[in-house]
Amino acid sequence: QVQLVESGGGLVQAGGSLRLSCAVSGSRFLFNGMGWYRQAPGKQRERVASITNGGNTNYADSVKGRFTISGDIAKNTVALQMNSLEPEDSAVYYCNAKIVGVEYWGKGTLVTVST
Repeated sequence: QVQLVESGGGLVQAGGSLRLSCAVSGSRFLFNGMGWYRQAPGKQRERVASITNGGNTNYADSVKGRFTISGDIAKNTVALQMNSLEPEDSAVYYCNAKIVGVEYWGKGTLVTVST
């Protein structure tokens, strides 16, 4: 059974940094693409950043220049380095992986940015 396990969320002051990590277990296959999404209370889930197994990255306009996604294909892991955090970044962050045409989600990790 494929599982995605996130870690690294928490409480940070505005302007601070956090690093989220996600590891895929239970898969014999390497990911085709992985990414991070977030959902704030009362809002729809939105894509934050994504990376392909070829290393191509894509970011939401709201996080460009502040967040960096990185992945280790061999280990099926992905990380999101978040700098210059703003209160608007507060949300539950979900790891997403596409493996052989199937999409998987983690349970989410809470990020809270205080003023």
